[in-house]
Amino acid sequence: MISAPTGPEPVEENLVTTGDAAAPPTPQKKQGGRNLPAAIAVGVLLGAAVLVSLLTVRQIFVGIVALAVAMGTYELAGALRRGGDIRVTLWPVLIGGQAMVWLSWPFGRNGLLAAFVVTILVCLVWRLRGGADGYVRDVGASILSAAYVPLFASFAAMLVVAEDGVARVVCFIIVVVCNDVGGYTTGAKLGRHPMAPNISPKKSWEGFVGSMVLGIAAGTLAVVFLLDGQWWQGALFGAALVCTATVGDLVESLIKRDLGIKDMGNLLPGHGGLMDRLDSLLPSAVAAWLLLRLFVPS
Repeated sequence: MISAPTGPEPVEENLVTTGDAAAPPTPQKKQGGRNLPAAIAVGVLLGAAVLVSLLTVRQIFVGIVALAVAMGTYELAGALRRGGDIRVTLWPVLIGGQAMVWLSWPFGRNGLLAAFVVTILVCLVWRLRGGADGYVRDVGASILSAAYVPLFASFAAMLVVAEDGVARVVCFIIVVVCNDVGGYTTGAKLGRHPMAPNISPKKSWEGFVGSMVLGIAAGTLAVVFLLDGQWWQGALFGAALVCTATVGDLVESLIKRDLGIKDMGNLLPGHGGLMDRLDSLLPSAVAAWLLLRLFVPS
């Protein structure tokens, strides 16, 4: 569940340039304050781990999703505490998140929903011992954390359950990666018009168009050749995932702006935190599962 490295901010790919001439970067300069070669290397290694898991034992992929959920949840809880003194009920969300991922394999949506509901109930009870001060704030953040990370990520785990699950996961990952690549290359060269200047100033409409073009092309080819779907289904699949990936980027940017932090963490060299890489994947996993279930029933 690792998208292509895209540099700073959750989505450095959609850079907005100005009319002023800029000095060419030196070969050793970090792009946007980050080590781009390190980001690429980390992205390739993590992508290779996902690919190996898909081509060997599919349950390993579920384990990778579960590990990413645990790390992402921990990062998000830490960011909320650092930036807003918001205290997520961490243990219930961590354990409940693992239950969501692993129960979604044998029991599908029923297992996922049951684990999510029980997690919410435990969070409500767990926070009682902290008293009334900040109760609504902390419980609300705990439920947000449980939904935003493990609930969404579990749809990626459910993708691989089907008989053609490996192909479904590959389609999902290919489109999200192409969204990042298309947005980065187009936005860096042609970006002029900010998409959401108050949320992510470096994200441009030109970059979004680049993401959309490459995402639709990738979705069409992936669905047709990997899942024997129709071309229009692949085009809609690609367009939908580009939209959800973009929304995911903007949502995480807004969370960080609200908290006054630059990155969710510093786990991955050149990337920031793991959540800075999962931002576009999480909502896209939900859309991918829903659309592929509709277009290409297993």
